[in-house]
Amino acid sequence: MGLTGTPFIVLVCVLALAALAGVVWVAPWAARGVPARVGLLLVSQVLLLAALLTVANAYFAFYGSWGDLLGMPGGTGDAAGHRPRGGSGPGGPDPLLVPAHDAFVDGHRLPAKDGRLEAVTIHGARSGITALAYVYLPPQYFQDRTRRFPVTLALTGYPGNARNLITRLRLPQTAAQEIAARRLKPMIFIMMRPMVTPPRDTECTDVPDGPLAETFFARDLPAAVQEAYRTVPAPAGWSAMGDSTGGYCALKLAMRHSDRYAAGISLSGYYKALRDITTGDLYGGSPAYRNENDLVWRLRHRPAPPVDVLVTTSRVGERDYRATRRFIALVRPPMRVASITLPTGGHHFSVWNRELTPALRWLNDRLGV
Repeated sequence: MGLTGTPFIVLVCVLALAALAGVVWVAPWAARGVPARVGLLLVSQVLLLAALLTVANAYFAFYGSWGDLLGMPGGTGDAAGHRPRGGSGPGGPDPLLVPAHDAFVDGHRLPAKDGRLEAVTIHGARSGITALAYVYLPPQYFQDRTRRFPVTLALTGYPGNARNLITRLRLPQTAAQEIAARRLKPMIFIMMRPMVTPPRDTECTDVPDGPLAETFFARDLPAAVQEAYRTVPAPAGWSAMGDSTGGYCALKLAMRHSDRYAAGISLSGYYKALRDITTGDLYGGSPAYRNENDLVWRLRHRPAPPVDVLVTTSRVGERDYRATRRFIALVRPPMRVASITLPTGGHHFSVWNRELTPALRWLNDRLGV
């Protein structure tokens, strides 16, 4: 029974309602027994909380499976024997990117005229990380077999689920509409979550004696995608974007790896990683390494990278407003910054949906073909 499936959600909600009804029915009979009453209330409250958390998780897709929730590695489908489709590289017996199937995500399948959505497994040769991604290929990819396309890596938040970029942010659907209207050049989108070694939140960092998440996104992923698909060479044709944690990762990849990414978009992202129970020590106790991953510190102490970035925030309802204004004020050439500031908004997909279309139109002029 799947964690986000309707049968499990219905079961938990029914149990919660039954427990509440039981409290009302049985409490009078247990009026003289304090332990019995406390036990009844405790069970009903735990089940009610479980029902609320289950519904919230199903809506926001924080954890897509029991394996995600429990921190166990999960499978990504049987891809044995498949080779990259439409690729320009040799593939070889052990390709770095293996399409598993055409993606059908929570009822979302792109019409043929809007392009194709694939689920793929990416194997990191340098990092040793293997992760699931969704790939959007525009219709022009199949109309002209000699043409090469820009690439945008899109990352959701933590713990997140790559499906959120399809079902909540509606990134491929919006991109298809903008491409059809000629407001966005045809491009490939690689959609992932930044948590590539669950359950740890690496903040897209190469952790000393730990996961090499930054190497995966900065080196392994571009190499795999360039081998499997017809892409414009990096960095001119490559960008990164994301929301929340994904926004921080997108900016960090652009600023620390301008040889791979020419542009970055941060939707309500932040500018340095916090340390908590999900991250652990990301920097091996090194203040110098921590500073190198602090984007505001980099603007103050390192030469500005030759990249374009777009940051978004809200004057009311978003905690990163002041940090965003400080980041913008510190940007110097050759780095360039643009921003979207809403009067009100929060840290959720309804706000990022409003920012997505203008962000894609901004990106259109930043990537080469």
